[in-house]
Amino acid sequence: MPANPSAARDDDARWMDRALELARQGEALASPNPMVGAVVVAGGRVVGEAFHTYDGVRHAEVLALEAAGPAARGATLYVNLEPCCHTGRTPPCTEAILRAGVARVVAAIADPNPAVSGRGLQRLRRAGLALLTGLRAAEARKLNEAFTCWIRTGRPLVTMKSALSLDARIAPSRPSGRARRWITGEAARAEVQQLRHAADAVLTGIGTVLADDPLLTDRTGRPRRRKLLRVVLDSRLRLPLDSRLVRSARGDLLVCTTASASARRARALARAGVELICVRSRGGRVDLTAVLEELGRRQILAVLLEAGAELGSAALAAGIVDRLVLFYAGRLLGADAVPWVTAPARHLRKLPPLRQVTLRTLGPDFVLEGSFRDVYGNH
Repeated sequence: MPANPSAARDDDARWMDRALELARQGEALASPNPMVGAVVVAGGRVVGEAFHTYDGVRHAEVLALEAAGPAARGATLYVNLEPCCHTGRTPPCTEAILRAGVARVVAAIADPNPAVSGRGLQRLRRAGLALLTGLRAAEARKLNEAFTCWIRTGRPLVTMKSALSLDARIAPSRPSGRARRWITGEAARAEVQQLRHAADAVLTGIGTVLADDPLLTDRTGRPRRRKLLRVVLDSRLRLPLDSRLVRSARGDLLVCTTASASARRARALARAGVELICVRSRGGRVDLTAVLEELGRRQILAVLLEAGAELGSAALAAGIVDRLVLFYAGRLLGADAVPWVTAPARHLRKLPPLRQVTLRTLGPDFVLEGSFRDVYGNH
């Protein structure tokens, strides 16, 4: 480590940034585990690094230590998430770290998993290792907020995405036939694909399906461990058998309906390869909380909500939306166009103010992002 404290801090930040960069390579490959990257540094150079994938089983720390071999002795291990100290699908990472002879561990944040939650760091500290925590903590928390939400609440993190005009309209009043009329440009549409890639499931309502006949697939071309689960809320089973969703169903289409739905329609959809589940209803419609509970049981960590005004408003009013990503086009559609939110003010009063808001340009459009809640409980 450099004698200059400032240089040492810079080096720590540099290698933690590399750990985070590696962790991001586990996007769509690590779920339902968190994304973790690890870097082993000795003598100012990397001697081992790795990131975790669920199918790869072994954790990033173990893989990085194996890559380092004997060079890990006396080295520093950088990791974006606290090493585990319990036995799950693998033995504890803390024991592998101790066996490798690592002298120092730099961990961005504690593991939000109650089975770990600081105990891994305690184990290393008691063994005499030097520890540094909190470096790049905000970035590390952001990276695994979906895992944190799921591991603490049993339900997935819900990101609501919408494309809007400057006057907060989502579609012209009378779209011509079923022809697609994009509001935003190509760069925004490409970013939506990135949002889908980062999600385990995309959720929409039957109104959007009937209006747009979407596919709702991940078209990034990047690898993913599980197919993107396409979820449709359809209380009366109006989903057309000739829709693109049904015709493309390959074990990745889930329709949530209610007990009042037609049994004949249910059988027809099931024969077409659609999975149907009956969930409790609220006011004659599918209960959104029940849907999230079901998805949580299926180890779905992140849900992207792509819906029209009706379902979007219901989701906001029900308080199930954690994050907003709004793509604004630099155009006006007018008062007779379809509004983004149709719920009355009294249904939205419990929504907290949007926080951690960012604004950036994206081609000719701009993107506003923010969160309604902090899943880590920070203020």
